Amino acid sequence: MSALTVGDVVAERTVHLTRESLVRYAGASGDFNPIHYRDDIAAAVGLPGVLAHGMLTMGLAVQTLVPWLGDVGRIIDYGVRFTRPVVVDAEEGADVSVVAKVGAVDEDTARIDLTVTYDAATVLVKAQARVRLA
Repeated sequence: MSALTVGDVVAERTVHLTRESLVRYAGASGDFNPIHYRDDIAAAVGLPGVLAHGMLTMGLAVQTLVPWLGDVGRIIDYGVRFTRPVVVDAEEGADVSVVAKVGAVDEDTARIDLTVTYDAATVLVKAQARVRLA
């Protein structure tokens, strides 16, 4: 891994989520809350539509780092704050974009700041991972 400088983009990607993505995640996670697959239930509780699971959004964001790191075990710590849901349209789906930039670096670790957006708005803030460099 070459020398890192604050502001360097180390990884980026866009993930297209579909309703099928939500069903698969529900099966893997055991989270079968109907707001993640039923429009009528989502509307009944005042949501703008079927929402992606928060942990799915959080997971796809940090997964963006793995090809760059080469080893998921190099992620020491990771946290986010949720600010906006990702609404997954039945026909169009939803595109979630992640840009990972170096926020701070020291001798052994780096803080990677993740900018996570959907529909031109930030969905996670303070999305930061501390990673081991060596």
